[in-house]
Amino acid sequence: MSDGADSIDPLALAQALIRCRSVTPLDDGALDILQAQLEALGFVVKRYPFGEVDNLYARIGTGVPNFCFAGHTDVVPTGNPDDWRDDPFGATVRDGVLWGRGAADMKGAIAAFIAAAQRHLSHNPLYGSISLLITGDEEGEGINGTKRVLKALAEEGETITHCLVGEPSNPKALGDEIKNGRRGSLNGIITIKGQQGHVAYPERAQNPIPPLITMINRLYARLLDDGVPGFQPSNLEVTSIDVDNPAHNIIPAAASARFNIRFNVAHTGAQLCDWIEEEARAAEREHTCAVLLDLKVMGEAFLTPPGPFTTLLQKAVEDVTGRHPALTTGGGTSDARFIKDYAPVAEFGLTGASMHKANEHVPVSDIHQLSEIYERVLVLYFKEYEVAKRPIVHG
Repeated sequence: MSDGADSIDPLALAQALIRCRSVTPLDDGALDILQAQLEALGFVVKRYPFGEVDNLYARIGTGVPNFCFAGHTDVVPTGNPDDWRDDPFGATVRDGVLWGRGAADMKGAIAAFIAAAQRHLSHNPLYGSISLLITGDEEGEGINGTKRVLKALAEEGETITHCLVGEPSNPKALGDEIKNGRRGSLNGIITIKGQQGHVAYPERAQNPIPPLITMINRLYARLLDDGVPGFQPSNLEVTSIDVDNPAHNIIPAAASARFNIRFNVAHTGAQLCDWIEEEARAAEREHTCAVLLDLKVMGEAFLTPPGPFTTLLQKAVEDVTGRHPALTTGGGTSDARFIKDYAPVAEFGLTGASMHKANEHVPVSDIHQLSEIYERVLVLYFKEYEVAKRPIVHG
């Protein structure tokens, strides 16, 4: 356990992580930095490499409850370097702002939590356990990261009691929102195989575009829902229609469309896939053609119901910022979609307005304040267990 002699500066740690060019699936030393820092605090650290991806799980203590912080050190590509005012991996501080890829999403939050854990361990007896699950595959396909580590941990008998993910949950200001759930995501590709031919002789060809239009219209015709408690309405968006035909006088041989459905807990991925399959068969009957589908459920919708756990998180945020964060489920997906199968989970981190953009940045003051919030979470969490002698449950 840390003796508190050398307090961790979350800004300096965030800068060290940003300087690692850890674009998915590369690590570039980011996990080595975390491992050295955590082992110095007394954490037992284990690495979980899967394929090209390296991951880390660290735990201090052996008792329950086990409060886990989850995050990722991988980042999205920087795009055109000319769009950046500073080196994307330079971790420049200018005018009280930290600039660099991963500052908001989410190396700043990882640094803030480790600094918070160090302070908590320095001033409080260790009751239960504190752990960190850090992946290098959150911004990628999510195959060799959190999902596989959780499975491996479960096989080893490791149990997580509650989990807080450090994703940038706040849209404008620190303290705006806590994510206590996420919509599910389904990616789909529709492909219609026709027969190429001259437009002047349509009887000698089979145009794939009309059945594709029919299929798209069938999908758009259904109102999925009007929203359910805790969630906005589900929505389907066609994101691309591709024919690859530069000529005016040729009927194309194939046509395809890509779409995504963001769905709430009124649906499961399997139910939506069954519905899409039904619509495809109907389009086939109408046009006497083959409709090919490629459907992938990227994550199921889930909700951690408002209760003692979410109330504790809200109190910690309010104690530090003076703001009472709303519980929301909007936005994209995160690794919480995997964690929810193992433990109650919520998300709270920095502001996300600049994430995935050129000139990603976060105020230095927010990193320090987030660290204070995380420390307050740990104090309230373990106090609840120690004093009440009962587990915090959600629901």
